[in-house]
This record gives sequence, structure tokens and C-alpha cells, in this order.
Amino acid sequence: MSQEMNVVTWFEIPVNDMDRAVGFYQNILDVELNLNDMGPNKMAWFPWSQGAPGSAGTLIKGEGYAPSAEGSVVYFSCEPDLQESLDKVESNGGKVLVPKMGIGEFGFIAQIMDTEGNRVALHSSN
Repeated sequence: MSQEMNVVTWFEIPVNDMDRAVGFYQNILDVELNLNDMGPNKMAWFPWSQGAPGSAGTLIKGEGYAPSAEGSVVYFSCEPDLQESLDKVESNGGKVLVPKMGIGEFGFIAQIMDTEGNRVALHSSN
């Protein structure tokens, strides 16, 4: 494996209520999600650019997908300061689990619970 690539290429965040989840993520991340049907699954893709750093991913509603606060945690980039996104979490139906905290030279993180019961995180340099 090349040392110059990011090993994660795709993530899926399970949801129960697609409209509610799309509204939550669009509002706190200030992005537009693209709705798609992939077979029996309903998906809302996060914006991505071919060849850009980072990973592509989606919200997904379908059989075998259940929101959870346990297990893997997806970190969303919120430049220049994650506090702007964090300030929108509760007013959009989510919950702040871990407020903004420094992680040394790697910037700042926070953890939140989305409207579906998933634990996700925010990251920024400032």
C-alpha cells in the first residue's frame, strides 16, 4: 500500500428518518447532501471531490442499518473553527457529548450525538 494515500475511502452513517438527518447535517456542516436511491437503500451523499484528501460518505437508510452511539466514530472537518458547527448542534436536535477540546498540534475536536442516535465528531485546526 502506498504511504501517500488515505486508507479510508467510504463511510456510511445509518439513519431512521432521512429527512430529519439530512436537515441536521446540512445545517450543522453548512453543506448540501445529494439524495440517491441505491436499490432498496435510501442515501444522502456528503459532498466530495475526486482526488481531494479525505473520504466520501453517506447517510443511509435500509435493512441492516441501525444508528448507534457505540463503535466507529466519523470525524467531520469543520474549518476554520468547529465551534461554529458545534453551536448549531442542539438547536438542530442533536446533543453535544464532548465540548471543543484541544488535541495539541493536531487542533481541536468535539463529539456530538446526531438526531438519529449516532455518535460522530467534529475536527478543526482552530
